[in-house]
Amino acid sequence: MSLALRAEAAGLDASAPPQQTDIDGWLIRLSPGKAKRSRCINALRAGTLPLDELLARCQRAFDAAGLPLAVRVTPWSQPADLDTQLAAKGWGAFDAADVMVLDRLTPEPSPAQLQALDAPAYAALVGGLRGSSATAIAAHAERIASAPVRYQGYALNDSHGQLLACGQMVVAGDLVGLYDIFSAVPRQGHGERLCRALLTLAQAQGARQAYLQVGSDNSVAQRLYARLGFVFAYRYHYRSPEAVLT
Repeated sequence: MSLALRAEAAGLDASAPPQQTDIDGWLIRLSPGKAKRSRCINALRAGTLPLDELLARCQRAFDAAGLPLAVRVTPWSQPADLDTQLAAKGWGAFDAADVMVLDRLTPEPSPAQLQALDAPAYAALVGGLRGSSATAIAAHAERIASAPVRYQGYALNDSHGQLLACGQMVVAGDLVGLYDIFSAVPRQGHGERLCRALLTLAQAQGARQAYLQVGSDNSVAQRLYARLGFVFAYRYHYRSPEAVLT
């Protein structure tokens, strides 16, 4: 299996909320949190239902959960022409993201010291940086605490205990995913120090390769990850019949 496809599968596991089910081969996720990958449809397999009927069933599930309907479209979405069909229905595309991969981890000789945080503490910290609602913060904490893989959240602080950056990692076998990388003090190199420390920790836990997701229009973050050796693997986006979702 290619590293890109392994990253996609690992990302699905890492973003799994308790509120998910399968409808005719499509994985639907109904978390009230902020992360779109946990409140969308992942069209994993081509089922037996006509597309309109399948979309109608999904719409009812999202309506019942009080969430807007959105489909995450990847190079592996089924049916293979799903993106074209949704575009023909007038569904808008938004929030394109690039998945980047690192083929070989190289540990730092003297990585930055990080503070470990449990799920509620990390969700509260990153939620505050994002300006998330209390509901979204609680949903984030629930998701990372109950995920089928173990999240590890960390903060990078200065000598006075002030936050410089924070992030999470998920180690699954020899693959590590980096998530929710935030710099509290932008453009000072703290995000890069944090990522290097996370990758060093992950290698000590058995990881040999890595992946992450970054906004396709976030050139600053993409340059940071390129300095770490990450390269572009594939792009995904969302489509919805409603206005662009936040």
